[in-house]
Amino acid sequence: MLLAYFILSVLIALATFRAGGRRTVAMLGTAFFAVQFALAAALFRCGFRGGAEALFFTPDALGSLFFVLLAAVSALVFIHSRDYLADCAIADYRRYAALQMLLTAAITGAYFANNVAVTWIFLEATTLCAAGLVYFRHTEHSLEAAWKYVFVCSTGIAVAYLGILLLGTAATGGSLGYEALAREVTHGNPLYLKTAFVLILCGYSCKLEIFPLHTVGVDANFAAPAPASALISTGLVNAGFVAVYRIYRIMMQTEAAPWVRSVLLLTGVASLAVGAFFLRRTNNYKRFLSYSTVENMGIAAIGLGIGGPGVWAAVFHTACHTLVKSSLFLQTAVMHGIYDDYRINRIGDYMRINRIGAIGFLLGAVMLLAFPPSPLFVSELMILGGVLADERWWLAALLLVLLCIVIYSFVSRIVRLCYQPNQDAVHRPAASHRLAWTALVPLGAAIVLGLWQPEALRALIERIVTI
Repeated sequence: MLLAYFILSVLIALATFRAGGRRTVAMLGTAFFAVQFALAAALFRCGFRGGAEALFFTPDALGSLFFVLLAAVSALVFIHSRDYLADCAIADYRRYAALQMLLTAAITGAYFANNVAVTWIFLEATTLCAAGLVYFRHTEHSLEAAWKYVFVCSTGIAVAYLGILLLGTAATGGSLGYEALAREVTHGNPLYLKTAFVLILCGYSCKLEIFPLHTVGVDANFAAPAPASALISTGLVNAGFVAVYRIYRIMMQTEAAPWVRSVLLLTGVASLAVGAFFLRRTNNYKRFLSYSTVENMGIAAIGLGIGGPGVWAAVFHTACHTLVKSSLFLQTAVMHGIYDDYRINRIGDYMRINRIGAIGFLLGAVMLLAFPPSPLFVSELMILGGVLADERWWLAALLLVLLCIVIYSFVSRIVRLCYQPNQDAVHRPAASHRLAWTALVPLGAAIVLGLWQPEALRALIERIVTI
């Protein structure tokens, strides 16, 4: 199943590189997403359970949850990209579409890899595909952002590789499969395990978009086309989360578990602080949403650091963040089509110009700020409850202060977009309202999850977090 998926995905992407026109690209895109949804349906039929496939892949609950989200988001990204890039040359457009397909396939490989080295390989593959999307505009700034992305991510992946080597050294059997490592490192050298986790977390932070290598993701989202940013800031971030979470589960069965949780707490607080600080300083809506990703992934890291119910909350938070953040980045693409700008201090009066898009931004802000009926309210309340249960009063106070800063930043920026006088020229593309409506689809799904979490979803996450 998975092997057939990878073969078909790569073949369709290669054919897209040679496509003759936009209609051919659209047909190949339809075929690619038919393969995506066929795999999602197959995973659903088997109850998101499966044995090892093609030796290095396992369709488990963790990978399946995020793959279903990836399939939905990447399809919406492809639809929005067609209009967003309507004026570009066919050679550029087909290259963009092919790279999006390859990036989606590489992210899928990272989701389902059952070997730490294979996960590492696919994460490195995402670097190359994402860099091509970042450089799409061929401007001096996009070239700088692309090279920075390649250099920092490759350095981070190399640091993670050192951690993988140490982790393999701590294991007694020499295997790098996740299940084998979980058995073999139980009584491994604690110093090796602690050092390995720090190196892996630091290296993969460039994908997870948390402190300390979060800046490369922010710059990549800023330079890439807005629909591509929706994929990078959700699907690719989730790949980093899956990679770190699999190592986290292994560490929870060793003597290093308390220390690992402390590292995640510190990293999460640092990410939340960085996100809150730069949300107040940035003057660009794409950077603004990118720093929101840093903040939200920091909250997920804090959930893992708390342990217990916090782990369930971290997985749920990350999944729901995917729906909300993809919707907002797609709305940003619609906004750019109207203003041809992202500067916060230049554009406004969006409620009058595009009411549906403005409502999408306002609802998205409510969701990201974890106000009911946001699903993030559920996860953040669980995480805060875990902090209070551990009697970490200083941490609870710090989280509340930082979240207040985030709330103020979001409210002031989104209200400014919707109601401040506009200073730039306005264009009214015919497709803007249609795309604004389609961008509301994942946001609507998030609202449903905020009001009602299906028992099947709860059971699936319970399987993910059970060690």
